Amino acid sequence: MSMNTQGRPTGIGSGGAGGNGSSMLPNEPLLFEIGDREHSGVDLPEVEIVTDRLGGFDRASALDLPGLTEPEAMRHYVRLSRLNHSIDSGMYPLGSCTMKHNPRLNEKMARLPGFADIHPLQPVSTVQGALQLMEELSHWLMTLTGTAAVALSPKAGAHGELCGMMAIKAAHEARGQAHRTVVLVPESAHGTNPATAAFLGYSVKPIPARADGTVDASAVVAALSPDVAAIMLTNPNTCGLFEPQIREIAAAVHEAGAYFYCDGANFNAIMGVVRPGDLGIDAMHINLHKTFSTPHGGGGPGAGPVVLSEALAPFAPVPFVRKAGDGLELVEHPQETALGRITAFHGQMGMYVRALTYMLSHGGDGLAQAARDAVLNANYIRARLADVFSLPFPDYPAMHEVLFDDSFLEGSGVSTLDFAKALIDEGFHPMTMYFPLVVHGAMLIEPTESESRQTLDHFCDVMLDLARSAKAGDKERFTAAPTRAPRRRLDETRAARTPRLTWSPPEDLPQAAE
Repeated sequence: MSMNTQGRPTGIGSGGAGGNGSSMLPNEPLLFEIGDREHSGVDLPEVEIVTDRLGGFDRASALDLPGLTEPEAMRHYVRLSRLNHSIDSGMYPLGSCTMKHNPRLNEKMARLPGFADIHPLQPVSTVQGALQLMEELSHWLMTLTGTAAVALSPKAGAHGELCGMMAIKAAHEARGQAHRTVVLVPESAHGTNPATAAFLGYSVKPIPARADGTVDASAVVAALSPDVAAIMLTNPNTCGLFEPQIREIAAAVHEAGAYFYCDGANFNAIMGVVRPGDLGIDAMHINLHKTFSTPHGGGGPGAGPVVLSEALAPFAPVPFVRKAGDGLELVEHPQETALGRITAFHGQMGMYVRALTYMLSHGGDGLAQAARDAVLNANYIRARLADVFSLPFPDYPAMHEVLFDDSFLEGSGVSTLDFAKALIDEGFHPMTMYFPLVVHGAMLIEPTESESRQTLDHFCDVMLDLARSAKAGDKERFTAAPTRAPRRRLDETRAARTPRLTWSPPEDLPQAAE
């Protein structure tokens, strides 16, 4: 590692590899500004349409798309990719998001014709290999979690969360317990937890977090009543801590006739080491992108399978795979009391292939090692930064992510947002900011198991250097940041409230001489 003229560390993560060099790139115009509507990038013969097959739904106006040549289109998207930060170009320390390396082997397997080219409406007899893969993936997920059933069809973590809570609701209704209309949700939960419960018509009752960042079993017991349907608890929790009283909480919830929904977003911290079913959970979604390295972000395609306990297994949604004679079949019609269908087809086959490839290439012991390495990396960052950064919950070691608050910045005039923006200038994507809400000015960092010690050391060196600058009064380094990114600091609040979602050609304004 070298030092720049201001005495700040540079090296891995700085310059082009991490994103700093992109400030030297020219602005990339929109496709509408590159092409025009009068020309096409492809020479096509004039076609005389003799039969209208559109039943009156043909366009009444021009398509209004810019015409570009193939090189123009390709170069546009390559230039955009150079402006973007990605896990392939640098560390992505987002807490609670697990931006880990996506092995290229996974991509190669997902592109095999027998998986990439199939259609959900094909005859089942022609997709036996795909069904076998789904059955194998289901076996791994149930084995790793110690559960009795799995629904593969949910398309994302929040969708899986909805599926699990719908199974709980169906189970209560089947038992004549429809009066259970309350769901307990700790204050440190992911925001989707109370949203999912409310979407299903439940009333949400918050459970406060203790001073050490965990949930108190006695507080759960005090909140239980005959109206409680379930508790939705994340473990490891959003503060990056393992809930030490999770078994006592599960026992109390079951004793009250309710179910235990576990948010499995952070399963990557314990996979192969702890089976959630042994802790007493009844339902848990698993984010394949977080735990099993399938692509993350961009709105999909995603997959959020849900594992279910023996008590909830009869309420799993269709379709699901089961043996039928010498082959396999997709069960398409639910039992009378079952949940039914939550999506049109079986889910995202490409994600299934990638996830199972990751599992098979690691093996059970390798998955456990990946979880341990994720925890080790988070605690390494914790140990290196703890003397300068402030730990809101110092009593427990971190799991897969480490949480700091902003009290170390007190009096500096630098906020968590300022600090994160300055990190962009050093070539790193910022950590998660202001989440979880139970910690003021939160900085949540998750290195994952993918990063080497060299990368972690450079990240820590940069973090410490930024902290020194903030405390030394170098406020401009933060309030002006980022200065070396493709875009300077944006008004994010205004952008969110008044977004410009369409492009219009600039008006031809009259010149002064006219």
